[in-house]
This record gives sequence, C-alpha cells and structure tokens, in this order.
Amino acid sequence: MTKLTINNHPIEVQTGTSVWQAAQSAGINIPTMCYLEETEHFTSCMICLVKDAKNGRFFASCSTPVFEGQNVITNDEETIESRKAALELLLSEHVGDCEAPCQLVCPAHMNIPLMNRLIAKGDFAKALEVAKRDIALPSILGRICPAPCEAGCRRKQVDEAVSICLLKRFVGDEDLKSESPYQPPKAELSGKKVAIIGSGPAGLAAAYYLQQKGHQSVIFEKNSKAGGELLHIDQEILPAEIIDQEVTQIVATGVQIRLNETIDDRRFAELQSEFDVILLASGTIPEGSSAFGLKTTKAGISVDKTSYMTSNPKVFAVGNSLRASKLAVRSVGQGKEVATVIDHFFRNSEVTGFPERFNSKFGRLAETEFIQYQKDSEAAPRQQADHSGFSKEAAIREAKRCMHCDCRNPESCVLRELSDRYHAVQKRFQSEERFKVEKFIHREGIVYEPNKCIKCGICIRLTRQHQEEFGFTFIGRGFDVKVGVPFNESIQKGLEKTAKIVAIACPTGALAMFETEEQI
Repeated sequence: MTKLTINNHPIEVQTGTSVWQAAQSAGINIPTMCYLEETEHFTSCMICLVKDAKNGRFFASCSTPVFEGQNVITNDEETIESRKAALELLLSEHVGDCEAPCQLVCPAHMNIPLMNRLIAKGDFAKALEVAKRDIALPSILGRICPAPCEAGCRRKQVDEAVSICLLKRFVGDEDLKSESPYQPPKAELSGKKVAIIGSGPAGLAAAYYLQQKGHQSVIFEKNSKAGGELLHIDQEILPAEIIDQEVTQIVATGVQIRLNETIDDRRFAELQSEFDVILLASGTIPEGSSAFGLKTTKAGISVDKTSYMTSNPKVFAVGNSLRASKLAVRSVGQGKEVATVIDHFFRNSEVTGFPERFNSKFGRLAETEFIQYQKDSEAAPRQQADHSGFSKEAAIREAKRCMHCDCRNPESCVLRELSDRYHAVQKRFQSEERFKVEKFIHREGIVYEPNKCIKCGICIRLTRQHQEEFGFTFIGRGFDVKVGVPFNESIQKGLEKTAKIVAIACPTGALAMFETEEQI
C-alpha cells in the first residue's frame, strides 16, 4: 500500500494505482477526456493535470502512479487555469458547431435540426415533442413568425433555406388533428403558486413550462378570451380556432386562466400576498401608467437582462412589457426562460440568470465544404406549401433538405461540458485559417467528423482491443497528425465490428450515433 496526500486529505491506496484513480477513490473528481477504463494509458488531452505540491510541477494524473509521501493539489487557481489552457488548445483546432446557426438565432432556441431529422423519418409525434420543449405554441408561431431562424440556415449558401417555420407549423397542426394530442408529463405540484398577468404568447409559454416544473400557474386576463395580441391578427393568417386549440392544450396541463380580471394597483398588492411570485406579461405598458410601482425605462419595465427580475424581487416581467415588439417568438422564448429562472428560485432560494452553455462555432462554409454537408441531406429544391401548409410527403422532403450543421452529440460531449465548466475561450489560440470540414457516414448510422477529433486515441485503442482488421490509427506526423483508417480504407472497413462501441466512447462529437440523440 502507498500513502499520499491529495488536497490536504491523507489517502492510502494500492501501490501502482494512478493519481487519478487514487483521487477518484477519495471522492475527488479530476476531469479527463483521453482516459478509458480497461484500456491502456494514453496521455494526450492534458485535462487531468494536477500539481506536485512540493515542487510546483504539473503532471498528468491519469498516467502517473502514486508514490509514498506524494503531495498533490488538484484544485488551486493555477491548476484550474492550466486545464482551461489545455481546453483552449484543443478548441483551437476544433471545427464544428455545438448547435446549428439556425438554433442559435432562434429567439426560443429550438432544436431545429433534431426536429427536422424526426420529421424526415416520419416520426411527427417526437418532432412535436422536440418543438414543444422550447416553443409552447408551434401551430400559432408557425403561421405568424417571420422565421429569423431561416436567416441563419446554412442551406441558403447552397440554394434556399429550409422552410423551418412551416415544418414547425406542420408538426403543431398534426398534433392538433390527433385524437390524442401531446401532453407533457405532469409533475407533482410543489406547493408554489405563480400569478401571471396577461395571456399573450409570453404569459401562455411561461405558464406552460412552469406547470411542467410543478408550480401552479394562474393567468389573469382582462379580456373575455385568452391570447392577448394574437387575437388581433387577421384570421386569414391566424384562425381563431388555432389559438383556442393551443390555449386548450396549455390549460390541459393544469394551468388556470381567469378571464375578465383587470389588475390594478390594489389587486396587484393583493396578488403579492396570495402568490409566491408574480410574472408580468401584460403587453406594452401604457405611457403614464403606474407600472405597479416597478422601476421602468422609456421602453417599459426595467428588469435584469439575464433573470427578468424587476425592482421588486417577487416580481418578474417578460414580453412586450419590457419593450414593444411584434416578434411573438421572442416573447415565447422569454416565457420559457423565465420559467426556468423562477423554478430555480423556488428550489434554491436564489435568483440566477437563465443558463447559457458553451457553444463552439466556426462560421460560414467554404464552397468546397458544401458537398460534405450535402452527404447528409437531399439536393431537392425548397418545397412549396399552400394555405393549409405542408402535406406529409412535402414535409418529409423539406426536412430532408436540412444539412444538419449541429453536433450529433451535444448533450454528452465532454469537450463541451468541460469548456462550459472552465469558461474556455475558443478563439484564444485559433489561427486565421481553420481546417476544412469533412464528414464520413457509416452504414450503421454513425457520422465521423475528423476535425472535431481531439486525438485522444480512445477509438484506436478500442478497435485494436476488439481486433478490427483495419481499425483506426494515427496518420501523419506532428501538427498534421489525424485519426483515420490506415491504407486509405473507408470508415466502413475501419469499423466493421466496433462502430457503435467507439461512437459511444468518443468524448466529443467526432464519432456520433444518429439514433442516440433522437431518444427523448
């Protein structure tokens, strides 16, 4: 046995144990990307760096054995900075988007590529679930949204953008026509109550997501019908029955709507004692209004930009009450975000901003890269729709035009998670010229994108361990080294037996399975 100290904690482990394993046994987590249990050591990512307390030198904990009297530091400022620098070096060569440009410019941040893939498969019910994770009113917005997401669609560089808004409308309408429309799982009520003033897009969306999180939402609407400004849109564009149907779906989650209730200053004060939180989503604040005593700007209610909290810590505000806008999708997105903020407040007794994750970006495609993305899409022209929207066949054809610019492994990508945790800056070590995008599609539903690879060697070790005839190996030397199949063989030849095994083990989106991301 060997005795050592990690972060001032004495530990005793089997001789020959690595420092990383010793730390794990003591409940001390050291991040790593190139380490894989039951495979040989291969130190490459340098994320597991720790410091020798006696001489201040850094070393890789995953491949360094413990020794008697060793004193290790894993969490001081200098060690954390070294990990951040290691991540930024990996990111400097990483060519890939965590999220597609269309998703990033969507004010509601909807996972558009995943919705498209599910529509292309004909799985409209799951596509609707994906849309409703971020957009509570897909049928309504599918008719009135000016589609800012389509401005970000990379397909525009090839011919025309994918008809994202019509596809969103299609899955929403298919659900409304269904005999059993989608309802999200009902959470056990927390005992917390939220009063929402206004039943426009922001108020409806906030109520929908708060109710899913287990907090009773009660909407107060001064008019005799819910919908706010939506009710004033030309019925040729937005039929009243569509509003009624989507409002009915929101009410079915347990949301209460009290119509013909005008909230004045006296009633507002009462609501503060009756409810745990008030959310103001009442639309544009008239000039000269008391604004319920809240701090205002020239545009509307003044809020913290990340949490939507007003000058009253029990009151939040979203939508047109902040500033006048005709972009309903922005109000819906704010409704979703404030629901997350309020939920966190209820659970942790503190108000924090809506969480934003690290996003790798590489910019526009070069013309030579179009063909790489078209490997994963169809070269059909943009489909046309009549006043009733897409047919099922047209929706499938249109969805197949999506070039899938996003990462297929966005939730379990270790590189993204660690970059987020350590606040890595992608551009710190980037050169002016980036590597060109490459995509290889495996018949088992796996995509290999070499320029997302961090050269951790896990796929090489696994294909060797499982005795692939060709497998993966390092090709080239120095800074030009890449991971690929030897002798210029195809990815099919390299991964005859281990395609899914290596895709699951890959710590980035370099090797990813199509089917995993679609399991909701």
